[in-house]
Amino acid sequence: MSKFGVSQPVRRKEDQRFLTGAGRYLDDIKAKDAAHGVFLRSPVAHARIVSVDLEAARAAPGVVGAWSGADLDAKMKNQLNFAAVQNRDGSNGVSGRRPCIASDRVRYVGEAVALIVAETAAAARDAAELVEIDYDELPVVADTDRALLDGAETIHPEAPGNIAFDWAKGDEAATAAAFESAAHTVSIDIVDNKVISHSLETRSCMASWDGTDLRIKYGGQGPWAVQNEVAGILGLDKAHVHVSHPDIGGGFGTKSFIHPEYPAIAFAAKETGRTVIWIAERSEGALSDVMGRDHYTTCQAAFDADLKLTALRFDCVAGMGAYCSTFAQHIPSELALKVLTGAYDVQTVFFSCKGVFSNTTPIDAYRGAGRPEQIYALERLMDHAAREIGVDPIELRRKNFITTFPYTTASGELYDVGDFNRVLTRALKDADHAGFPARRAAARAEGKARGLGVCYYVESILGDQNESAHIEFAEDGGVNLYVGTQSTGQGHETVFAQFLHTRAGIPYDRIRMIQGDTDLVPKGGGTGGSRSVTMQGSAINAIADKMIEAFRPLAEDELEAAAADIVFEDGVFRVSGTDKTVDVMTLAARARREGQVELLNHRGLNTVPGRSFPNGCHIAEVEVDPDTGVMKVVRYTVTDDFGILMNPMLAEGQVHGGVVQGIGQAVTERVAYDDDGQPLMTSWMDYAMPRADDAPMISFSHEGTPSTANPIGMKGCGEAGTVGALAAVANAGLDALAQLGVDHVDMPMTPVRVWEWIQAAKTKKAA
Repeated sequence: MSKFGVSQPVRRKEDQRFLTGAGRYLDDIKAKDAAHGVFLRSPVAHARIVSVDLEAARAAPGVVGAWSGADLDAKMKNQLNFAAVQNRDGSNGVSGRRPCIASDRVRYVGEAVALIVAETAAAARDAAELVEIDYDELPVVADTDRALLDGAETIHPEAPGNIAFDWAKGDEAATAAAFESAAHTVSIDIVDNKVISHSLETRSCMASWDGTDLRIKYGGQGPWAVQNEVAGILGLDKAHVHVSHPDIGGGFGTKSFIHPEYPAIAFAAKETGRTVIWIAERSEGALSDVMGRDHYTTCQAAFDADLKLTALRFDCVAGMGAYCSTFAQHIPSELALKVLTGAYDVQTVFFSCKGVFSNTTPIDAYRGAGRPEQIYALERLMDHAAREIGVDPIELRRKNFITTFPYTTASGELYDVGDFNRVLTRALKDADHAGFPARRAAARAEGKARGLGVCYYVESILGDQNESAHIEFAEDGGVNLYVGTQSTGQGHETVFAQFLHTRAGIPYDRIRMIQGDTDLVPKGGGTGGSRSVTMQGSAINAIADKMIEAFRPLAEDELEAAAADIVFEDGVFRVSGTDKTVDVMTLAARARREGQVELLNHRGLNTVPGRSFPNGCHIAEVEVDPDTGVMKVVRYTVTDDFGILMNPMLAEGQVHGGVVQGIGQAVTERVAYDDDGQPLMTSWMDYAMPRADDAPMISFSHEGTPSTANPIGMKGCGEAGTVGALAAVANAGLDALAQLGVDHVDMPMTPVRVWEWIQAAKTKKAA
């Protein structure tokens, strides 16, 4: 095994350029003569557009062009179309026409109503202030929980009652019967609060047109969907649309699909013949970036007399915002379904979900996409059940764990392997669970309430189960590795070089990763759903194996030995029983000298037919100051099962980042609107992003059971931290506050809310 083999650390290849400011983000590579696009956005949440007057803006200094939604309607397909799920009655859900620029009606504050392009961004902003728009304001549905009320304004005529879809899975009758006969039944209503991903680098796009070909650069998680969509919207042959990514400063799902701005900027470039660039401002992103979560769920469980789960039932109302975005309908339904029953052995389930429109920013994938939402619902339910029945929440989980694998869940997913008891036991040990009573007593002595919360999560890897890889020996002696995924900061350059080095013996420092360019990588699955390392790593290994076999005849000649006497091990071809070796790099150099160019390129598409299921246990401890309501996460422990780890450091980093995002949602973050649909959180001064002092040091350990669903035994880790963190922190919060008489919490557990819950509990007790 190479020194950079499985589970061995290695210095990250990316760090030198990123830490010294040599990253190449879109703003670093913009054309010097690029014109700048600025989107004028609606200041009202719901209105008919009576008129748009752009004349003054078009005449303003430096303006290259200005367009309304009606202008786009006349010259292109001014809308995005997204797939809908199937309703429980067999009909299709309503996705809602989403224009690139609104032409007849605006449906949320921040929706684009005009595009101004000028020589500078400042000139475009100045011109945007000259645009005159006459709005006929309409009643506003300011939040998901109000959208279903009688008399609520209809946002899309084709969606009566504001219902985008009404979806369900499971045996409703059998589940009802199980609840009727159960020894114990419990129910809890929870809110999964709406949040913004706020990646460090804002969204951006640059487009140019040469009369034949359209070229787009944007910050994304895979360029192929935008290539397809923009080609269709502008009526171009896909072969004439070239899309690429520069470096990306964070994605989290928000950058994994098409947004309205991209075809609009492409349209402006095509109309003007200029290179046009748009880079969102931070406050603009807070209005226009798709958001995450926004669920209201009733969660129910039935147990027999031995406290074994006999049935689960979930009824979810999921916010879509004003329009359905790319994956929006699938996230709270089909993606949540993949982990519906989590780690528990229960076969009788019913899961229903309504997608609901409101006059708010659209919802789509945000780190975890469906799995954090469902695991949050399930693990809040398990803790609530233990509290209601009067048993230990950890032992209730143990009693109901799946213990025999492979296991087919009630929703039809095949868990290939697992050892949930082992992982839980390790987490309890690492968390010093036995010492918690002493820590709680010490906190009480200081006037604080300390609580402990557990979440056992299961995650499902998502995304395309095919992935491409291409190995090219370059003339300069380097090796180009073309991949179909896209790094947004996770360390792909490092780990993919590790795969190729370990499998084929190619020197780690000679490997260059090439990604995110439809010209260079014609097909790829992109990054999302914790798929990247598992799918891309499998593809790299498969193509490396084919490459090794292709070089074998040349190795036989170089070593002057018969094929039967040659083995490939430790990164070299070796004559068995001797020290005679030759490596792939030497053979590639010879192939180049001799004109055997077919040996210099190796490519292919690899399929991983099964899905792996990462799982793990999160244990959070919080302390609450009853006088101020301030809640702090003071201790955090994670034990994960990611199968085989190629790079433990990168995996741990992904877990840390995901946990902190979960802590943010659980304690500080919330998207809020007033009754007129005006957002109340358009900057980091009023949207409470988690800071360094909001999170403790995070203990991470690994108890891996190699997956059998892919040839490298891996399970994804990119979203696992968030999947487990929400319920762990919320359960810890309730455990702390229960000492003060509080019997229910919802995220975020901000100081004001916590203080109000404590005061209400005092009042209730006094009464």
